[in-house]
Amino acid sequence: MKKINIFAFLGIALVVVTGINMISFAAQGNFSSYVNDDGDISFPEGFRTSMVHLGSWFVPEGGASGFHDVYTERASVEAYRDTGSFPYGATLVKELRASQADAYTTGEGVSYATEEIKQWFVMIKDGQGRFDDNPVWGDGWGWALFAADDKTQNAASNYENDCLACHVPARDNDWIYIEAYPTLTRGN
Repeated sequence: MKKINIFAFLGIALVVVTGINMISFAAQGNFSSYVNDDGDISFPEGFRTSMVHLGSWFVPEGGASGFHDVYTERASVEAYRDTGSFPYGATLVKELRASQADAYTTGEGVSYATEEIKQWFVMIKDGQGRFDDNPVWGDGWGWALFAADDKTQNAASNYENDCLACHVPARDNDWIYIEAYPTLTRGN
C-alpha cells in the first residue's frame, strides 16, 4: 500500500515539476479555454493577475509606440524552460500601453506606462492544425488582435494579412521574439 502512495506522489510531483499541467491549457476537454470549437479566439480576461509576465518591449515612436508587456501561463513558462519551445495550448498575450515621459530622481525623460490601452495581441500555440479552415490559424499558432474599445471581437480576419508580416524576422524562432523575455530562462 505504501508503494502505491509513493508512486502516486512521484507521479503528481513529476507533473508539477515538468509544468505539464493540462488543466491550465484545457477547459472541458478543449486544448485551450480561450478557443471555441470553430477556432474563434476569445480575450483572456484577467490575464494580468492569472498569467506570468514574460517581459516588456518599449517602442519610442510610431503607431505601436509605448510599452508592450507580454504574458503567458506559468505552466507554459516551465515547459519552455524544459524544452525550448511553447507547448500546444500555450497562450501569449501582448498588451500595448501608451507611455509618457517625465523627469524623476532617476533621470530626465523617464518613460512609464499609462492606463491607456492601445490594443492586445493574443497567440495560441497549435501544432496539430486543429483549425485549418479558420483563416486566423496557421504556422503553428492562432492569431488575434483585440481593440481597446472591443475585447469581444477578434479584429484580425486573416493571420497572413493581419499578423504574420510583423513576425517574419522571428520565423526561425517559432514566430516569437523572445529577446525581451528573461522569465523564460532558468534562474530568473
